[in-house]
Amino acid sequence: MAHGMSIHIGLNKVDPTKYNGWDGKLIACENDAQDMDQLAKNAGIEDRVTLLTARATVDNITAELRKAARTLTPGDFLLFTYSGHGGQVPDLNGPEDEPDRLDETMCFFDREYIDDELYREFEGFAEGVRIFCLLDCCHSGSGIRVREILTPEAMEEQFQTTDPNQVEVTSRLMPLDKQDELYQRDKKFFDDIQRKLNARDNRELGATALLISACQDNQLAADGLRNGLFTATLLDVWNGGGFTGGYKAFHREILKRMPATQSPNLFVTGRTNNRFIRQRPFTI
Repeated sequence: MAHGMSIHIGLNKVDPTKYNGWDGKLIACENDAQDMDQLAKNAGIEDRVTLLTARATVDNITAELRKAARTLTPGDFLLFTYSGHGGQVPDLNGPEDEPDRLDETMCFFDREYIDDELYREFEGFAEGVRIFCLLDCCHSGSGIRVREILTPEAMEEQFQTTDPNQVEVTSRLMPLDKQDELYQRDKKFFDDIQRKLNARDNRELGATALLISACQDNQLAADGLRNGLFTATLLDVWNGGGFTGGYKAFHREILKRMPATQSPNLFVTGRTNNRFIRQRPFTI
């Protein structure tokens, strides 16, 4: 019988001493993580962990991912959910004639965590493991494997404003000036991480990782009073377990209920597993 595990991460703020005074205050991310934990429990996943705000550090999250990688065997299931701020750093894999190419990041409590780092952890899972990843943050369209470029024009169209404070109030976006400031401060650190990870880019992922994200890479994800807009919509579609379709139908139904400015993405990477994609979401 297959074994299921889940990891739920929600940050209503980050450590301002690690982010040059920015605390990244949000409202609904801890609620998102707790509600996804309850969904996982109801779906029969007994082995669960929830890391909220100050506990959502790189070391703690990495430790839980590696514990899951040691535990799960072919045919097993991991649910990984994240709610918090999204950011970006320059992607050293980008073509030399496109210096604005960017890697997506998640803002954990103590530092930004590059999507390539998450992919590296997924490489540690056994062949045949099924990974379902839900990211409720800005720029999350391919948060487990970067694919697209965020241009200033696309950002201006999405923001519909030139006031960065207005953007910060309504979205899970790390402010653009803070993204640049922290990247300049920690440039060597992030560049070194990417160089080490890029050297392994030709490795094939044995597990199958399926992502449904809050938005496209060039869009923002809205926070809310109870849940983020994406998580609230997902929970509504799931309907306490009443949803009966597969992952593609689940994504389509969420997408139908979202505004045009925030379009959830479906992205699959790793070993081909069509049976997994056809399964009802959260099936162990």
